[in-house]
Amino acid sequence: MNSTRHPAPPMGRGWQLIALLLLAAACNKTPEVQGGPAAGEWHRFDGTWTASGTRHPLRLGPDRQAWVSQLSGSVLLTGQAGMGVGFRAEVIGLADTRTGFVGRCVWTDERGDQIYSELNEDPHAGEISIIGTFVGGTGRWADVTGDYRFRWQYMIDGEDGAVTGRASGLQGRARIGSPGPTPTGGPAR
Repeated sequence: MNSTRHPAPPMGRGWQLIALLLLAAACNKTPEVQGGPAAGEWHRFDGTWTASGTRHPLRLGPDRQAWVSQLSGSVLLTGQAGMGVGFRAEVIGLADTRTGFVGRCVWTDERGDQIYSELNEDPHAGEISIIGTFVGGTGRWADVTGDYRFRWQYMIDGEDGAVTGRASGLQGRARIGSPGPTPTGGPAR
């Protein structure tokens, strides 16, 4: 065994930058949510949602068109503790220029637990305004109830059916477990 000590390699600017970035990432790590929301409590949240996928059109005459869409992306929530931070989101939906949009959605958290929701276009909004209603889930989300709303904006609408979009103004409320009094004001606005 050689007892000769080798000097440490000099720390250049590149290594200093990497070390600084790793330190910043470690200090800003979001704490993991333990166990989810308490049973029976309402949790209000705001969030962002971005997704991409495909949209396939079907002409229903000169003045009507329908689309079948399949999108996936991510939902990031902020607000009261308990709803977690991020979810993978998957949506399938049918939009019709006469009847509006209906869809089904699954949010999957970091543990693999899922939240299911039904999506419907708000017919009074005058834009693509969607109301989501939680209808159940798995694991810690098995008894989730609540609702959310957002405005959908397509950012890229390719000729080949590829689409990318985002939700703006995503706001909602959720409750896990035993029913309690409903907050006034109807669906989240």
